[in-house]
Amino acid sequence: MIEKPLTSVDVEFVTTLHGDEGMSFIVLMQPRGDQADVLLRAIDDVAMGELKDAAHEGGEPEGKEARVPAEKALEVSLQALRKAGCEAVGQVVEDHPLDKMKAVVDESEADEVIVLTAPHYVEEFFHRDWASRARHKVGVPVLKLFAHSE
Repeated sequence: MIEKPLTSVDVEFVTTLHGDEGMSFIVLMQPRGDQADVLLRAIDDVAMGELKDAAHEGGEPEGKEARVPAEKALEVSLQALRKAGCEAVGQVVEDHPLDKMKAVVDESEADEVIVLTAPHYVEEFFHRDWASRARHKVGVPVLKLFAHSE
């Protein structure tokens, strides 16, 4: 699961996690506009010393407007994974992302789940972040990684 496009560093990291093994990815893109609480994101920004960002929270598209940027981010990520030699498919998930993740794991017989997000300190502290919640739902190991910025 991702919430922004994969950077070249992210792609290199996830495609080399298991050495030379062939890998395939099913990428679930979670648009931030619907699920992210503006207050929690602002607190995360303050905790990371990004005061300017905290003052401007809420400027992201929400609802249906968040879908188009999410679809573009997903396509960029899929192309980058394919360029790295991996099979990659994906979809934007707006409703019940953990249920969708569980269904994808079951249908594809996935070996593991990778949750690649920015740090969300408040959610992580209370174990309400995607990785913590997925560990109780999907039935396979869940690896949490922090996304890079370019």
